This record gives sequence, structure tokens and C-alpha cells, in this order.
Amino acid sequence: MARRRDIDGSMSVPTFYGKELRWKREAAGLSLEDLVRGSFFGKTYLSDIERGERRMPLDLARHADQVLSTDGYFERNCEDVRRARRGAHAEYFQKVLEAEKHAKAIEVWAPAVFPGLLQTPAYARAVVRAAHPLALDEEVEPRVTDRVARARLFEDDHRLPEYWAVLHEALLTDPVLPAGEMAHQLDRIAELVERRRIVTQIVLRKSGPHPFMSGTAQLMTFPDAPPLVYTESLHSGETIDDPALVEEYRRSYDLLRAVGQSPDTSLAMIKAAAEDYRNGKQPDRLE
Repeated sequence: MARRRDIDGSMSVPTFYGKELRWKREAAGLSLEDLVRGSFFGKTYLSDIERGERRMPLDLARHADQVLSTDGYFERNCEDVRRARRGAHAEYFQKVLEAEKHAKAIEVWAPAVFPGLLQTPAYARAVVRAAHPLALDEEVEPRVTDRVARARLFEDDHRLPEYWAVLHEALLTDPVLPAGEMAHQLDRIAELVERRRIVTQIVLRKSGPHPFMSGTAQLMTFPDAPPLVYTESLHSGETIDDPALVEEYRRSYDLLRAVGQSPDTSLAMIKAAAEDYRNGKQPDRLE
């Protein structure tokens, strides 16, 4: 039988949980491959959990409890891990926050605001304050800091995730910031495109009907886990993992891309709008 390792109770909740999972697995004489066999997850996913770097999905926790005969221990405690990893982000966003760090590809439809991963601090602050107009500075700034910090994904050497953003034309022509700050926001997106870190497409107002005329969507695929879709409204969000529904979102997103402008044309539009703001000119709507 495996000798139990001492587990430091002062460790973070995710680290404590992960080390307990590893001890139980090794005590049972199982490899990572053995434990995930029969689930929809890969061994790298489980390894990340054991290192405290990834949350335990409920269905995988139930699978682990069944294989390890742990009487529901990991299912009962995976909620504590999820809460511990949340930081200043909304609770409903926690699963997405972690998933995007491990995604192979992220595809976003943004009809009303630029996606969080693309926002400058000024833009993020304006969005947070619009949603929480009575919030104090000490409540707003941690949200801004955490949101902007997510963009470290684009600075990593491993070049993942592949990121595709379909943006509505209104994001370019209907400013939510003073002209200089709007130019900086658009420059940030253009810089990411030119560094080959993201791909963008603009959907014009005159494009006509398309599948996402209402709602937002973020599709995420992974090398070691099933795909997810995240949709969001003002004060709530939903993560969808049902395979049939995820596939419906995939088809709709592909149709949406078909009505967007080409990536080259879209980049030119973004740069032209930034230049207009720099020159004190309101970007023209392409009616």
C-alpha cells in the first residue's frame, strides 16, 4: 500500500485538493491513465488538477469517487476548489476563467462590448462601472486588474490558444470611451492581429440576418477535455457542455463567420477607426 505523504493544511484549497486526489490515486495503485479511463478527460487534465492548476469538473469528481471508492469525497469538495479559484471575477464566470487557460482554441462572438481578453484597462474599467454604477473604487479596480491579467495568455511562448473574434461593426463606430482611449483600445486589437496572436472578423450592420442576432457566445476546445460553450447576459452566464447543444453552437458560429468581413478587411477597418479617433473624427458607419 502506498505510504501517505504529509499534506500541508496551509496550502491553497486547490493544491490541498489536488494532493489528496494524487494520494488516493497512488494508494489505489492507479496511474493517471487508469483513473481517467472511462471518462471524457485526458491524463494531462487530471495531472493539472493534482498540481492545483485546474478545477475538478463535477462529472470527473463523481468518476473519481466511483473508481477510488471515496464515498463522494471529491464531489463534495470540488465546489470549495471552484470558489477558492474565483478571485474578483463573478462566480458564474469561474469555469470559463480556468478553461481559457487550457484551451486549444477560443472563438468569440462579441456584439456589444469587446471580449474581456482584448480589453485595455480603460475599456475594462468603463464596462465594469457601467454594470456596477454604485461600486466603490476598491471594488472596481480588482475586477479591472483581474480582467486585464487574463490577457497574459497572448504573451506565452507556446502560442496557444488559437483565438478567433467575430466583432460587430458597432464596436468600432459607437465609442464607450473618449477618442484617445478608443484609439488605444483599437490599437491593442490591431497589434494582437499583426502579431498573429488573434484573428478578427467584423460583421457589418448591413450584413442581414445571421444566427447570432441576439446573445453572445464563446466556444472553447481542448486537447484533453470535451468542448464548452459559454453564453452571458448582464448579471449571469451559462456554461454549456451538452455535446448536441455544443454542436448546434458550432454550426451557428460557422455560419456567423461566413457573413463577416475577411480578416484582412477587418484589420483595415479596425486600424482606420483607430486613426479616425486619433484625429478627432467619428468613424463612419458602413450603412
